Amino acid sequence: MEKKALRIIISGGGTGGHIFPAVSIADKMMEINPENEILFVGAEGKMEMERVPAAGYKIIGLPITGLQRQKTLKNLINAIKVPFKVVCSVIKAKRVIREFKPDIAIGVGGYASAPLLYAATAMGIPALIQEQNGFAGLTNKKLADKVQKICVAYEGMEKFFPADKIVMSGNPIRKDVSTPPTAAMRKEAMEFYHLDPAKKHILIVGGSLGSGTLNDAVKRWISAGCPGGEEVELLWQCGKRYLDDVDAFMNSKSGGEVDFSSIKYSAFISRMDLAYAAADIVISRSGASTVSELCAVEKPAIFVPSPNVAEDHQTHNAMALVRKDAAVLVRDAEAPEKLMPTALELLENRARLEALRINIGKLALRDAAGVICREAYELVSK
Repeated sequence: MEKKALRIIISGGGTGGHIFPAVSIADKMMEINPENEILFVGAEGKMEMERVPAAGYKIIGLPITGLQRQKTLKNLINAIKVPFKVVCSVIKAKRVIREFKPDIAIGVGGYASAPLLYAATAMGIPALIQEQNGFAGLTNKKLADKVQKICVAYEGMEKFFPADKIVMSGNPIRKDVSTPPTAAMRKEAMEFYHLDPAKKHILIVGGSLGSGTLNDAVKRWISAGCPGGEEVELLWQCGKRYLDDVDAFMNSKSGGEVDFSSIKYSAFISRMDLAYAAADIVISRSGASTVSELCAVEKPAIFVPSPNVAEDHQTHNAMALVRKDAAVLVRDAEAPEKLMPTALELLENRARLEALRINIGKLALRDAAGVICREAYELVSK
């Protein structure tokens, strides 16, 4: 059955964890009906102002900013400006809504979504929000009473939201990492990354900017002579901000006993589908999108939750899998010492690896964007 064309506002951002699901929802909406019109609303100066146009969509920025937790003079001055910026953002959001005339508003979290969703619901526009994490964000918790539907990715979200509004959708993820990799993909990955198919492979991902903790754990292991890694190759995304440091470290170790041909590192991994295909184990932070991708590609994972996020939500994300024996958790403070030995020990335990693979795959929700879009259409039809 053909769906009618809608005018849709999607609001939120600040991090890739909000932006990528938002773009996935937009892509699905256009797949459902290419006549749909989509407008994004984000925060001025944030990454969505570049990433969304790069994905082919129009975006309008609001002058909203978030509160910073660090107690500095600069943050104190910014905090004084926040109420004024909130008011200005709501006024601008109402103007955008009057001009665009949306049939529905969708919020994906982050402070950028608050003014738009407040304005939309006050003006009688149907609205839903999507919460990516296992611990609800402040913006979404405040919006919960105003919207009609709340799409979530984890069980037990009734402690944050009205139960009758919750829909278990999962997190929208990229199409190229939405299914388990095939044998052909693994073969392609070996060739693409110049890996030895006879060896075992650990993928280490600290996000696009990288993770100092994960990098320190790898560097400590290398400095010790890579114990236990004779038949192991690393595919290591060290992050743009840490590349110079890792380069200097690797150069300082060259000429020693370590075979650096088994360590493939780079600032950023563009073909994540092939990186997942190559990996026997993935070591990663536990942001919502990454967790959802690992469920979809059915890869055994060791999570090192970042301690530098609001409400420690990465630990909540990771523990949702650990409790179902679908992942292993290493605390950030313990990672430099324990992370690589834990990974190498796990690589030798085939039965444990297979159990983790099966269990993480059971948690995959691969049609999240489709579920969210269907809920949106249902709200409009009402």
